[in-house]
Amino acid sequence: MKLDILALAAHPDDVELSCSGTLMAHAAMGKKVGVVDFTEGELGSRGTVETRYEEAKKAAEIMGLDARENLQMADGFFQNDKTNQLKLITAIRKYRPDIVLANAITDRHPDHGKGASLSYDAVFMSGLKMIETFDENGKQEAWRPRLLLNYLQDRWLKPDIVVDISEFWKRKMDSILAYSTQFYNPDSKEEVKTYISSKKFMHLLEARAREMGRPSGFEFAEGFTSTDRFLGVKNLMDVY
Repeated sequence: MKLDILALAAHPDDVELSCSGTLMAHAAMGKKVGVVDFTEGELGSRGTVETRYEEAKKAAEIMGLDARENLQMADGFFQNDKTNQLKLITAIRKYRPDIVLANAITDRHPDHGKGASLSYDAVFMSGLKMIETFDENGKQEAWRPRLLLNYLQDRWLKPDIVVDISEFWKRKMDSILAYSTQFYNPDSKEEVKTYISSKKFMHLLEARAREMGRPSGFEFAEGFTSTDRFLGVKNLMDVY
């Protein structure tokens, strides 16, 4: 299945927190969107691998994804090495996205920066025909997405572009709360309290989305940085 936009994530729930509104907005335009999670989130203090898969499936349905898969790298310990690069190159060539959205280039969780670096290298090398990868249909053709953007996560970074997600804000929150073991849930029986399980964290998410939207006149927005290229328009009237 060819996708228009593929979001890459170190952990299940990274996409929901950071760029789910953007995926839903483009799905509403008729675009094909999907997610590749690198790890199973097995080091999470709450829930289990099994509940993460259940929650990720529920979130995918809320977001209206056309595809989602997990590469089962080691949570906390995966590296930007040949083995993981080939895993990700195989996935990129499988879905042939025009646009890739990847983890923040630097962040509170070290996996996020590692995920950004791995994504950058794999996106480039996916376009090299001398790197051979194979799937169930045989040898894959080289494919390089035309644009790589990094979404913002916990740490504030000035975005290079923001996407209006005002119409999809409620669904974005629903996709986040699909991870009922991870985020604020007054009925949760989880004994461990974490940074992201507090009600304050949910307020922070709303404040951040409003902050990113305000300069462009949007009620809510998601922000992205561009590592290797300027973002350009042919018509200045397209700029908010």
